[in-house]
Amino acid sequence: MTPPSLSPPPTGGARLLRAAMAPLAAIILAGAAQAQAADRPLGQGEVEIRRTAHGVPHIRALDREGLGFGAGYAYAQDNICLMADQIVTLSGERALTFGADGETTVSFRPIPNVEADVFFRTIFDMDALRQAFAEVDPRYADMVRGYVAGYNRYLSDTGRAALPAPCRDADWVRPITLDDLLRLNDEKMVQASAGAWLSSIVAAKPPGGAAQTALLAPEPAQYAGLGSNGWAFGKEATAQGRGLVLANPHFPWATTNRFYQVHLTLPGELDVMGVTMAGLPGVSIGFNKDVAWTHTVSTDRHFSLFQLDLKPGDPMTYLVDGASHPIEAVEVAVPVKGEAEPRRRTVYRTAYGPVVAAPSSGFAWDTAHAYALRDANRGNLRASEVWLRFGVASSVEDIHQALVESVGMPWVNTIAADRHGRALYADITATPNLSDAHMQTCAAEAPAAANWRAARLFVLDGARGACDWPVSAETPVAGLMPGSAMPALFRDDFVANSNDSYWLTNPAAPLTGFPRVIGEEGVPQNLRTRSGLLEIAAWREGSDGQAGRLFDRKGVETILYRNRVLAADLVLDDLLAACGQTPRQTLETGVVDLTQACAVLARWDRRADADSVGTHLFLEFWTTAHKIPDLYAIPFDPKQPVTTPHGLSPSPEVRAAALRALAEAVRLTQSRGLALDSPWGQVQVRPVGAERLAVHGADGDIGVLNAQRSVWSDEAKAYLPVHGSSYVQVVEFEADGPKAETVLSYGQSAHPDSPHYGDQTRLYAAEAWWPLPFTEAEIAADPALTVTRLTR
Repeated sequence: MTPPSLSPPPTGGARLLRAAMAPLAAIILAGAAQAQAADRPLGQGEVEIRRTAHGVPHIRALDREGLGFGAGYAYAQDNICLMADQIVTLSGERALTFGADGETTVSFRPIPNVEADVFFRTIFDMDALRQAFAEVDPRYADMVRGYVAGYNRYLSDTGRAALPAPCRDADWVRPITLDDLLRLNDEKMVQASAGAWLSSIVAAKPPGGAAQTALLAPEPAQYAGLGSNGWAFGKEATAQGRGLVLANPHFPWATTNRFYQVHLTLPGELDVMGVTMAGLPGVSIGFNKDVAWTHTVSTDRHFSLFQLDLKPGDPMTYLVDGASHPIEAVEVAVPVKGEAEPRRRTVYRTAYGPVVAAPSSGFAWDTAHAYALRDANRGNLRASEVWLRFGVASSVEDIHQALVESVGMPWVNTIAADRHGRALYADITATPNLSDAHMQTCAAEAPAAANWRAARLFVLDGARGACDWPVSAETPVAGLMPGSAMPALFRDDFVANSNDSYWLTNPAAPLTGFPRVIGEEGVPQNLRTRSGLLEIAAWREGSDGQAGRLFDRKGVETILYRNRVLAADLVLDDLLAACGQTPRQTLETGVVDLTQACAVLARWDRRADADSVGTHLFLEFWTTAHKIPDLYAIPFDPKQPVTTPHGLSPSPEVRAAALRALAEAVRLTQSRGLALDSPWGQVQVRPVGAERLAVHGADGDIGVLNAQRSVWSDEAKAYLPVHGSSYVQVVEFEADGPKAETVLSYGQSAHPDSPHYGDQTRLYAAEAWWPLPFTEAEIAADPALTVTRLTR
């Protein structure tokens, strides 16, 4: 479908694929020549990359292929090693390139190289992807082709010998193809569905052979450490009387899920700035002169399992309405570095999708049943088209229309505001069209399936054709839920989401009545959700002697970097009282005296700032304590969902368990050689060269909005961030246009020898922000400005 808000595709001029054979003309200008270069009109076939502070590229071209060309070229300049490594992964060549013993990251989890190769050699339907690409908006297709050519031009011009250290002279760095970008897009789309089930797909085996691996069903994305905060304020809540958006995605600090800042300008048609990821030539979180938007991980289930009734005596045949259907065995040969013969594995497919096995969760392939996964995001090229439409939107109504018409968002909510002062929340994603009634009628009867319904892992009866996903005429893909039937809320005050369901987007206007496949209502909210809503209310209504205030950029930044630990506010006073009564705890490893620990926590500011003393001790305590049954004194009340539950239960059993959790935290902390009163910024760090940069924020599970999930490193003797606050952006619409302040916590480049590896980490460590140059005047005035002109 061609978006009605876009102008017709450009015509005339040489096409990129023909022009790509022409010799490169690159002009890099500095000093006094900058202003003149910026003023000179672009010629036919020229692409301009202007870089401002922190290496952010502002790309201009006269057509969409040129824009994609500049995006691919700029990304390769900063991250070619990262992307080339991912191309190896998606080609199923990791074991051949790096050996069988290594690991890679897929769907935010470490996966052995051979497993990854088996998955990626079988998961992509390249014929379907190529056909889908042939039907996308031609302007998006032009940008993708341009991206391929731009990336390849950089590699050709630079040569392997001059690449950054991580991939210098590496024979696995090669020119990319359109197929590579199609695979890269598809991998991003299925991260919360088939990708999360990778191990279960690879491990599935029919009964009678080798024993099935004892796998558990994977956690949903929002419980696997992935998440975000997204707030949008309307005219009733802002000092400017216009829109204001906080983008605070919590994404990995490594892999091609790292964000990359970019500004794309097609004169008279497109002017959008924000971030993207490897291989995606648009802007996925960002703003233009009229709207700003962000995303948070949604609670929707973007897949379902189907329980297959197997034909008696034949575990390779399943029955649907009494008719027999074969389970297809797909043989895979995985070449391995240093091994003469490839390793051979088999993956199994059905009409619903791949067979999965998670025996430890009750999903075993036995003589009676097998389980198959149907994925709503397989072959989803619509997401990038949606972001293309976002880039030219003039209102949140345009944003909503793009979501409804495409149903292309893969697994994220959308939060947006516009210069008119309207705010929007929309959980409109590629979600199975499963009503509660349909799921009840079609629920599989196996005990495991019934057990998992409580966790919203939906298992349908695959033996009945009527139990497949119902088809709606309103969706571009059969079996998806219509966008018009999914949650959306327009407000003039605010909307907010921190990875809970749509229900409490705004407590004054709860959203209710939607199917459980989308999310749950009337249930306890995570601590980041509660913390955010409490902070928003306190700012608007007044607290701590402050009168009620309207929001502006500085106010939102202050709230986010306050680093308040809500879990401590809920239980610490009661814990300290219990600690004073029984300070000595006996563990299997010996007696632990809690006197010093309780003194440290009593003095702690209950924040996760760099100079906070006690954060690491409470973090380790809460890792165990939050799992204690009946932990809270005041239980959850759906009529008071923001303030309940709270208080540590007075139960002797709960208090004893909490003190044991604290004792374990003390033992663990001391075993790592850390003082109980170490400042947080000394123990959560980001090494950049010889520096150890303090990283503020902490795990979102303890109720810190500015979430950082870190892992302990014995080598570094520190907690090292793996994902959390990544791209942080606050956009405020003023009378003369958008004003954006931002920080990219890990910097533009993943190459340690780049000046933009960690330069913004220093800003983040200092709790600093910097203004994005968006207008021509702002770009021209940037002291760091350099201009590169490329002729295609």
